Amino acid sequence: MRTTLTLEDDVAAMLKRAQQKSSLGFKDLVNDLLRTALKQAMKPKSPVKRYRQPSTDTGQCLIGSVADIEHVFDELEGPMRR
Repeated sequence: MRTTLTLEDDVAAMLKRAQQKSSLGFKDLVNDLLRTALKQAMKPKSPVKRYRQPSTDTGQCLIGSVADIEHVFDELEGPMRR
């Protein structure tokens, strides 16, 4: 298949450097690099193993009920907090 491809400057520079290190022609180099990148991109992604935080029993609440916040502050800071 014949097509026109517009390369950005940085990509063209990388291709030029890769061609100097390789014995391949420009067309073959581009095809090989595209083939490799496309195969990698089409591979199924391995599922990410999610981390699960282990739970720990912290025991009974030392303050009692935390529903009454004024009582909690009195317990923590003492009666002189006001």
